[in-house]
Amino acid sequence: MFSIADILSISISLFAVIDIVGNIPVILSMKQKQLQFHPGIATAFAAMLMIAFLFAGNTLLSLMGIDVQSFAIAGSIVIFIIGIEMILGRSFFKADPEVGKSGSIVPLAFPLLAGAGTLTTIISLRAVYSVPNIIAGILINLVIMYLTLISLDWIEAKLSKNTLSAMNKFFGVLLVAISVKIFTNAVIVLAKNF
Repeated sequence: MFSIADILSISISLFAVIDIVGNIPVILSMKQKQLQFHPGIATAFAAMLMIAFLFAGNTLLSLMGIDVQSFAIAGSIVIFIIGIEMILGRSFFKADPEVGKSGSIVPLAFPLLAGAGTLTTIISLRAVYSVPNIIAGILINLVIMYLTLISLDWIEAKLSKNTLSAMNKFFGVLLVAISVKIFTNAVIVLAKNF
């Protein structure tokens, strides 16, 4: 039922796609803009999305009349905006004053932690691996995600303002590049299917 080799492969694949380490400067940038988030809520919502997509990803999107490529394009646009914010030092993501400046669910849990890339990867893994092994891989990544989020103050204290600023610009450019790649790949698939 459980295979250590499969769990390791799944965990590494998801770790690369989620890229929690690469997202640290993005999340710190959100914190600097006074966008509040709770590690537990963000991790729990990301977990719900991942598990929902494991069991019913294609069905959920089909029920809403959305294909995987359209979902990927929407996620890429949000990631693109976050990247531009980091590069320009401007804030386009405005919190609803009625709700407060919470970013636990959007943009942290989705699309940064459990974005279109992660969710489509989970759908793809389902075709190759058994569900228990995928769940184990997801849980390992959720633990890493949660530990990283609760350690952000410590990480921020270890980095100088100049280092954080340079990392923001660099990772902002990377996010824009990733968003363009996700967008382009999705558009190509849509064009082929059209």
